[in-house]
Amino acid sequence: MASYNRTARIAEEIKKVVSTMLISGVKDPRINSMVSVTDVEVTNDLRYAYVYVSILGGDQDSTLLGLKSAGGYLRRELGKSIKLRYIPEIIFKVDDSLERGMYMEKLINSVNKKSSDKVEVEDDDK
Repeated sequence: MASYNRTARIAEEIKKVVSTMLISGVKDPRINSMVSVTDVEVTNDLRYAYVYVSILGGDQDSTLLGLKSAGGYLRRELGKSIKLRYIPEIIFKVDDSLERGMYMEKLINSVNKKSSDKVEVEDDDK
């Protein structure tokens, strides 16, 4: 239980540091300002940190390549701000939960519209 709390705290710190670095520190032109860190998962052995980012606007593939190329810089800055024996390797992944949520909302709205249209037709028959 203690290791889980520790990894959760470390993940939260990594999220804070990487978020601030993406806003102010990374000067790669492929990374636009519409990148936000949504979640961080750290493995139990603290070797890898999976950083989930939401990319709004721009080309997702080029932005992801820019983030991967800035990974070493971000890891070094992470080491300066978080005191750990081993700084986790940062692996960026695109978080598409916003798009999936909008798609699900669209599906639900279309089903609700079809069912309300069906109810109106049945009421007209009576």
